[in-house]
Amino acid sequence: MTEKNKSIRNFPNSGNVPKLRFSEFTEEWGKNYISEVISSKSKKYNPETNDVNYPSIELESLSQDSGELLSTFDSKNQKSIKNLFTSGDVLFGKLRPYLKKYYLADFDGVCSSEIWVLKSSVLESHYLFGYVQSNSFISLTEISSGSKMPRADWNLILSSLISYPSNSDERKKIGEIIHLINSRIHTQKKIIEDLQITKKIASTRLFNKGFNTEKYNFKKLGDLTYVVNKKNKESLKLPVYSINNKKGFVTQSEQFEGVDSDERGYDISLYKIIDKETFAYNPARINVGSIGYSRSLENIIVSSLYVCFKTTNEVNDEFLIQYLKTDLFKKDVLRNVEGGVRDYLFYENFSRIKVNLPNIDTQNKIANFLKLFDEKINLENEILKQYENQKKYLLSNLFV
Repeated sequence: MTEKNKSIRNFPNSGNVPKLRFSEFTEEWGKNYISEVISSKSKKYNPETNDVNYPSIELESLSQDSGELLSTFDSKNQKSIKNLFTSGDVLFGKLRPYLKKYYLADFDGVCSSEIWVLKSSVLESHYLFGYVQSNSFISLTEISSGSKMPRADWNLILSSLISYPSNSDERKKIGEIIHLINSRIHTQKKIIEDLQITKKIASTRLFNKGFNTEKYNFKKLGDLTYVVNKKNKESLKLPVYSINNKKGFVTQSEQFEGVDSDERGYDISLYKIIDKETFAYNPARINVGSIGYSRSLENIIVSSLYVCFKTTNEVNDEFLIQYLKTDLFKKDVLRNVEGGVRDYLFYENFSRIKVNLPNIDTQNKIANFLKLFDEKINLENEILKQYENQKKYLLSNLFV
C-alpha cells in the first residue's frame, strides 16, 4: 500500500469496531438500521415517454466480483421501464447476489430493475461502494435469497443493522483504500489482457504465415501423433487426474472440489495410465480448450473417456502445445466435430487436422518464444492473485 496507508494496524475485536483500523481513529463505531442510512429508491425511466437517451446498464453489463462495467446500451432502444441513477450512486445486482455484481456509477444513466440503485446521505460514495463488497453486506443478500432463482430481499436488509465510522475522515480513508486496491486489480487485469492479445497476434503470425522466409509443410496431426491406451487393469490406487480447460492436468479432487473416484463410484480398472510427455483431451470439451500435457507427470490415471496420445520425433511437444492453444486449431476443431446433442472430436477426426509445420529447429525457437509469454502471463496472474487476496482481507477486516 502507499505510504499514507501504513498507519493501518490490527485492533482487538472487542465492541463495535473492526479488526483492522487506521491507528489515528480509536472511538467506537456508530450503529443503526440500514433503513436509516441507505436507500434503494430511484426514479423510473420509461423509454416510450422519455426523450432523453441515457447509457443503459443490464445485469450482464456488470463484471462478476470486480466492480467493472463491461458494456452499456442505448436507453431508447430498451423496451422495459428502468431505474434512473446518477453519478456517485452504487449499483448492486440483486438477482443471484452471490455473483457479487456491483458498480460505482461515474455517469448518469438507467439500469435494469434487477439492479439496486443505492444512495446514502450519511455514507460517502466510496465507503458505500466498499461496504456493499464486504462480507457484512454480501451475507445479508445471500440470507435473503430464494432457492430456485436467488434474489436478495431489500425489505429484510432494511431491518438489519449497519456499523460504520462516525468520523467522516475514517470513512473516507476506508473508501480510498478499497478504491485503490480495486484500481490496482483493474490495472493488473489490463496488463494480463494486453499480454494475451500480443501473444495471440504473435501465435497467429508464426503458425499461419511462417517464421521469417522459411517454407512450412502442412502435416496431418495423425502423422505426428499416435494413440496410447494403457488401461489400469489391476485397479492400482494411482492418483486420479482430470483435464481442466485452463490448467491442463489437475487432480480430480481439485477439479471436482474434493470428490475422488471412489466417492463417485467409478471403476478405476477402466481408467487410463498416463506416462511422461503424454497429451490427453476430452473429446466433448476440446472446443473450449480441455486438453493437457503431462510433462514430467507419470503413474497417474485419467478417465477412460479421455483421448490420450504421444508425438513422433518430427514435432516438438512444446510447439504442439502452443499450436493447440491457437484460434487456428479451435477453428479446425469446429470443422471436424461430430455428434447430435453434444459435439465430439474423437482421435479419427483429430488426426485429420493439419498443422503448418516448420523444421524442428524453428519449432524449438517458436515454442521457446511463445513460452516466454506464458511465463510472463503466469507471473502477472500471481501478482493479480496477491491483489485479490489483499482485497478479500481488507473487506473482511475493515468493516464490522
